[in-house]
Amino acid sequence: MEPVAAPAPRISRADLVGVVLAAGAGTRLDPLTQLLPKGLCPVGNRALVDLALDRVGPLVGSLAVNAHHHGERLRSHLREQWSEAVTVSLELDEPLGTAGGIGRLRSWIDGRSVVVVNADSWTPTPLDALLEGWDGHTVRVLVNDESTFGPSSKIVASTLPWRIVERLDDSPTGLYEVVWREEFARGALEVVSHEGVFIDCGTPLDYLRANLEVVAMVGDSVVAEEAEIGASATVTSSIIGAGARVFGDVEASVVWPGQVVEPGERLINSIRAGTSVTVGPL
Repeated sequence: MEPVAAPAPRISRADLVGVVLAAGAGTRLDPLTQLLPKGLCPVGNRALVDLALDRVGPLVGSLAVNAHHHGERLRSHLREQWSEAVTVSLELDEPLGTAGGIGRLRSWIDGRSVVVVNADSWTPTPLDALLEGWDGHTVRVLVNDESTFGPSSKIVASTLPWRIVERLDDSPTGLYEVVWREEFARGALEVVSHEGVFIDCGTPLDYLRANLEVVAMVGDSVVAEEAEIGASATVTSSIIGAGARVFGDVEASVVWPGQVVEPGERLINSIRAGTSVTVGPL
């Protein structure tokens, strides 16, 4: 009888940090990102960056977010919501990309391994599968509904051991170009399949889709307690933010905090994001 290999020990949280990448301009999400950094766009009435931190937090001992586009606004939000629990790396001159942003954080990472996620992606599924059986030395990618890796793969999260992080600098570079592609080419990239819903909120249509997935999960509209819904208004399968005032009809749509739907208006498959910004129908 052949001996059964012992399972790989679980990596200690103290040896791991989480980095949420949130520095991109989010040009595909325009015009929403003219109003907010992509990480602050709300899904289910919670900022995308907060949802990403929620996913990573249980796996790691420390958390960081990088920021550039609307960077000060993002930093203020993180200080308000997370206090000292999240380190913010503000890239002032230019965005450094997914690899350069981690390179900028190298001294903070300080010998530990990294779990990386993007702030503009959304999934309700925990990331435990990423670390199950991980030896702490390989680069892993958690790929949505796939067991293979390629340029079009939907990357849910990745591990970066210190041996990789220590050679990254803070020049504008991407993880695909300088890490994942190299590791894959030499047969060293571990690919783990992520099961469940995963949405890259890179476009207004996909952003709306993520919000409607929340509605489907809850089974009803999500209306913030601080929102005002008029007596003659109807809200169906929608997300209504805090301080929003709805006096018309809203169906399969998102109304951002503080926005107004006037009497006689009807939003369908739309996003009301600002006084003069309504995206849709989508």
